[in-house]
Formats: sequence, structure tokens, C-alpha cells
Amino acid sequence: MRLKKAAAVGGALALLVGMGACSENKGTSGDTGTDRVQSGSIATDPKDSMGPAPEVPGASKGGTFRVIRETKISHMDPQRIYSFAGLMNAPLYSRFLTTFKDDGSGKVTLVGDLAETPGTDVNKDCKVWEFKIKDGVKFEDGSPITAKEIAYGIARSFDPDLTGGPTYLQEWLADTPQYDTKWDFKANKTALPPGLTTPDEKTLKFEFAKPHCDLPFAASLPYTAPLKPEKDTGVNLDNQPFSSGPYKITKNTAGVELVMERNENWDPNTDPVRHAYPDKVVWTFGPDEEAGANRVIADNGDDQTALGWNGVPSSLIARVTGDAALKDRSVRGQTPSLWRLTINTSRVTDLSVRQALNYAIDRDGFIKAYGGEATAKAVTTLMPPSTIGWQNYDAYPAGPTGNVDKAKELLAGKTPELVLGIGDDHPEYGTQLKGNLEKAGFKITLKSIPADAKLDETKKQNNPWDLYLDQWAADWPSGAAILPVLFDGRGIKPEGNSNTSFVNNDEINKEFDRVLAMPAGEQGQEWAKLDKRVMTELAPAVPLFVEQGYYLHGSKVGGIFLSSIFGYPGLTNAYVKQ
Repeated sequence: MRLKKAAAVGGALALLVGMGACSENKGTSGDTGTDRVQSGSIATDPKDSMGPAPEVPGASKGGTFRVIRETKISHMDPQRIYSFAGLMNAPLYSRFLTTFKDDGSGKVTLVGDLAETPGTDVNKDCKVWEFKIKDGVKFEDGSPITAKEIAYGIARSFDPDLTGGPTYLQEWLADTPQYDTKWDFKANKTALPPGLTTPDEKTLKFEFAKPHCDLPFAASLPYTAPLKPEKDTGVNLDNQPFSSGPYKITKNTAGVELVMERNENWDPNTDPVRHAYPDKVVWTFGPDEEAGANRVIADNGDDQTALGWNGVPSSLIARVTGDAALKDRSVRGQTPSLWRLTINTSRVTDLSVRQALNYAIDRDGFIKAYGGEATAKAVTTLMPPSTIGWQNYDAYPAGPTGNVDKAKELLAGKTPELVLGIGDDHPEYGTQLKGNLEKAGFKITLKSIPADAKLDETKKQNNPWDLYLDQWAADWPSGAAILPVLFDGRGIKPEGNSNTSFVNNDEINKEFDRVLAMPAGEQGQEWAKLDKRVMTELAPAVPLFVEQGYYLHGSKVGGIFLSSIFGYPGLTNAYVKQ
């Protein structure tokens, strides 16, 4: 996924390491630490996938929990959800095949949600997977959820009218990125796509042409939410999703207010992660970032039970960090969103020049231009520390402000002329980078790119820039969601590339295949080794920083934590202090 300050998500894939234990669900507010390193496991004991979720210490039932956000949530239809607000809100009214136990500490455990376990690799080759569906899971009308309704939810994600959501399952089942040409949902609404079957009401089966060892993790995204065919209203499901979670939507005024109230047919004994402490959850849309933060700071009336979704803007950082009274109402921590200065290797072909860029970079200076240490933490790896198996290293040790002399040594008297493309919404980033790099002997020409076109333009294979800024975060915490997505060159096409470095190395590509074919529990350390190898041998980018999340809530809110998966406020433990 690609993001920019609470923007929408793009795409990726991933898997976990380790097997076994679960972490305690503390559900506490506060600073989760800017240095949290991800660790994870896959639940092997079915008991870990059952409920109820461990109680949050100090939590109480009742009241109305509120969220203040500038813009509406782009999609509410589970099969179309792929924004951070949508991903964090969806578990309140939808359940999925699998999900993560997460308390914000960086310790995550993949468990079954609607499924009894995170899935069975039937033939131990990652091509055939089975999920057994729990007893006692129900829709908001009290009817049972079976494998057939989950399969229907996945099938409708093939509908080209229902755009916006992730596409892993569709592409894997169809064995092609053009999945909607392989199977026509509209013409086959009473059937299922190839490879997806329900042998009985309790069993959901996937059969793939190629191995997909990361299916249990792909199944944790909202497109595996169940739906009864008779409740499918097509594009209008965005307005009124049919609930399988602890809340149901009772009012949705687009761009104004979203109201969710308890779903009495949700059974906490089947749910390993969710609570339903508040009587109501209400999203209010409209106030911009600064106005929303100021309301929460003032802590008056209903805002005492509110969370400011848009975070603490840079204009208020000094005030908020300097107010000791706000510390207990702050939620801070590292996100999985890593910024890098991408090097277009099809234009910058000299490895020594790319290495010199890595030595020259002044990360401290760029972070100051971005907003300071409260909003960003420097990194030297391609994967963020939130990635399972992550290992810290610095292939080009130059200190926090760069090593100009080492960069000049690598350039050996050359003065490379490079074009730096910068979004027109942040020209100050270009000014900082130009001044930084020219001290090391580069000649930088700045070219402005319209902000709303930058993402598409830099994804074009023949774009006219040597350098540009990129951000990436994984859909779940694994190197598989990062390294092959960003640096496997075999899929380079004229436009729409995630590999915006346009690097293509046969040996590295073979390594991607080797690691992806390994059992899920063995991949983490291998991705860490590949991270260092890619940087050392190819230098396709300059890692800059990971974004830091910084949020405020009212004095009567508890249970908010920063998601270890997405880096945004987790809502499943939220409660109103009575």
C-alpha cells in the first residue's frame, strides 16, 4: 500500500513468522514507543481463535464513543474497503475469515475469526486450503453465517462495479491479474469463481494453480466478510452494510455522520478480538485536522468521549507535546509507513552514483522539513521495523546528517546531473533535498509534479525523473508485502508499476521466488537478509524514515491503541469511562 498522511491504501501482500503463543490484550492508551519491533505468531491451538476476547483492564460498558474525522470513510462495503479509516472501522460491524490479535505493542497473532483456525494447508504445498467455520456465528438478523455466505462475499469481489478493495484472492483464484475476465460475477451470481468451493456448510475451500502460502493473512482483509445474496444491494451496500460484527449501522448520512449500535446477535464467545463496550459508536465528519484536534484538546461535552482521527497536525505538535496534562490522552507510536527517496535505476544506471546518494542523504534535515521527530523516525532499511523478522543494518553508514566526503569519494570527480520530481503540494521537500545533495557534488534540477497525479506518473516506466519520493506500507507485517512488490522487475509494465525503481535483477528475483515458496513460519529472517542484499547490491532507493502516529482522545475515552498492522488507532477495545 502506498499512503500519505491518512490517505488511501494501495496494494501489497505478506506473511508471518513463528508459531505459537498469543499476547495479552492490554488495550491501553499512551505511547507505544517509537522503537517497537514487530513479532508475531500463527495460532495453532483452536482455543486461541475462540472468544471471548480477554477483558481490557478498567474497561466499562455503556456510553457513546465518538470519532471526529475530516472526510467520510471512502467505502463501507467490506468487499470495497481499502482505506485506513475503513480498515480500522470495518471490524466493528464485519467479521472476516481470519484476523489479528493485537494490543498495539507490536506482538501480533493471526487467529481464526469466522474460521475455527487460521486455515489448513491440506497438501502442505500451499495450493489447497480449507477453513472450518465456527458454530454460533450470526448475522445481525440472527441467521447463521455459513461457508456459503463467506464464499458469496468473496465471489462478489469479482464484480468490476465494486472497485476499491484488495485483489489478492481474486487474482490467485483466477490465476491472472485480469480476474474479472476469467470469471463473470454478474453472469454467475448463483455459482462461485473457479477454485472456490463449499463442500459443506462448515467448510470453505480454496484451490490455486500456484502456491500461495500467505493465504491465511490475505484472508484477514475485509473482502472475506460474509453476505447473504438476498442482502446484496450492489454499489448501494456502501450505504448500509449487513452486519456480522458487534455493531450494526443504524444511520449513515454521507459525509456528515455514521451511527453504529449494538448487534444483539453477535456472540462474544465466538470472537477472539472484539469487544462491544460502548452502546454506540458515532463518526462525525467535517472538522479539518486542526479543528478536530482543538476540539479534543478542549475536552468539552461530547468531545470528552471522542478520538481525533486525523491526528495532531504539525501546527499543534509543540503545544501538545509541551502540555503534560495531554500525555495520558495521547496515543503515539511507530507506523508501518516507510518513506524512501526512490532512484529510477533505468535512468541512474551507475551503482556508485546510487550508493553515493545513500551516503549523501541528510535524514535529520529532511525529517525537520517533514515535521520533526514527533512525526518521523529515521531508518536505513527498506523494510520498516514493524516488519516481522526485521533486522537493523546500515549499508551506507553516514550518520544522521550524511557523509559528504564519502559520497564525493564514490563519485570520483563526477557531478551527476539528476532530475528530482517533487509533488507541488510540498515544494519544501525538494528545496531541502536539492541543497543537501548538491553539497555532495550532485547537480539537481527540480521538476514539480501535480500532487494528484504524482502517484500515477511515477509509476510509468518511461517517466522523466531520476529521483522522487515514495511511501509504502504493507497490508500485513511481512517482507513479502514489501521487497518483491517493490523490487521484482519481472512484472514491469508501461504504467501502474509498484516497482518505481524499475530495478530488475535475475539473482534477486530468484531469491524472491525461493523465499515466497517457503513455509510461512520460516520466511521472516530470509526477508531480513534480502533487505540488506538488495540495498548492498542494487541500492534502488534511499530509505528515509517511518511515519510516527500521534493522536489525542477525550478524557473519558479508554482502550485506544495504535494498530501494529496499519499504524492507525485500533477501535476494538475502545470504551467510555463511566
